Amino acid sequence: MTRNPCTPQGFTALLAELKQQKEVRRPKIVRDIEDARAHGDISENSEYEDAKERQAHCEGRIAELEGFLATAEVIDVAKLTPSDRVVFGTTVRIVNPNTREERCFQIVGETETDVERGKISFKSPLGSALVGRNLGDEVIVPAPGGRQTWEVIEVSYG
Repeated sequence: MTRNPCTPQGFTALLAELKQQKEVRRPKIVRDIEDARAHGDISENSEYEDAKERQAHCEGRIAELEGFLATAEVIDVAKLTPSDRVVFGTTVRIVNPNTREERCFQIVGETETDVERGKISFKSPLGSALVGRNLGDEVIVPAPGGRQTWEVIEVSYG
């Protein structure tokens, strides 16, 4: 069985989403279906069709969340011994030696990815290039505009 690594925060967020889907969204959709049925003929009832479609999406998301949570492997980087090595969960500051542009990312699981909030997947091109590297190492990453070179200038385990 494939394990899905995630941070404790990511696991908690998925549990919260699952609870919201099951306890809030699903019952509301059921009520919407009942209300639409009360209007009579459902063969040409767009409200009914819309509610049934939302129900299918909701049930699909619930199944997806339950599957991920069942195979989740929570990795708490705060419990690891800090080092200069980039591992899952660490926060990494990198610099482009040519442009001096700096970026900072936390290496997270696929369901937690949010580039705008500085969270990249360990499976992304940059994430996979960084994992296993050490402070001072250079990585070359394929990018749409050509290969980019980055240097690891800080690794944080907190």
